[in-house]
Order: sequence, then structure tokens, then C-alpha cells
Amino acid sequence: MRSASAEETRKLGERLAEELRSGDVILLEGPLGAGKSEMARGIAKGLGVRETVTSPSFTILNVYESGRLPLYHFDWYRLESPEELYELGMEEHLGGDCVALVEWPGRAAEALPADFLMIEILPEGENERFFRIRRHGDFRALRWDREDG
Repeated sequence: MRSASAEETRKLGERLAEELRSGDVILLEGPLGAGKSEMARGIAKGLGVRETVTSPSFTILNVYESGRLPLYHFDWYRLESPEELYELGMEEHLGGDCVALVEWPGRAAEALPADFLMIEILPEGENERFFRIRRHGDFRALRWDREDG
């Protein structure tokens, strides 16, 4: 999948959100500025979140409960070690009674559940993005990631 703007990236996130269920874990991987937070904003909008969605870079976790499902938005960029997640009790939200969205999942890969959807965002030029989508474990197939919708 491809997008040519931040707006298109958000719209892709909105489409994905239509198919999300409680317990789903979505991982967003990509370099700084790739569009992970834009994708997160689109997913939140698609879930019906009414609050302003910001990157949880300093807090590690932002919780949004105004949508059709609770959204737990993690940003693990500043984690020093996976133990920080365990000390804060945050790992229990992965695969819990919510949709968990994780930016920078490689910082605490051992805390990830077996089943998740990985979305790798690869910048191509200033505004264009290529999305590599992979299901892991028993994560179900989605209509969202097919080019024909």
C-alpha cells in the first residue's frame, strides 16, 4: 500500500479501524518522521475517538476511551528496557480489552504477544510512504490491506 500525504495516511488508518476488534495489537514501525503518529490519528478517528490524539513519547502510554473500543496508544521510543513496561504494569494492556497500538515495538519486543499486525512505514521522498503489512501468529486476515479495498 502507498500514500502520498499525511492525510492519505490518516485515511488508511481510518479504514483499518473499521475492522479492528477488542484485543487487537497493531505495531507501527518506521524511522522518525515516517508517519506512525499520522497512522495512529487515523486509527483513532476510525474508532470514533473524540480527544486530540498526541504522540505518547514522554508518557509511554495515552489512553482514549471515547471511541467504540478503548485505544491504548503506546510509544516505546524512550524505553530504556522492557522491564520499564513490567514495572509500570503496562504490558497487561497488550491484547487486553482494547485495541493496543504500539510505536517503536522493537524497544521491548519480548513484551509483545504472539498475535499482532505489523505495519512498517517506509518513507519514499518527502511525502510518499510505502506500507509493508504483515500478520504474525494467528492475527486474522483483513480486507483493509488489499489494494482493492
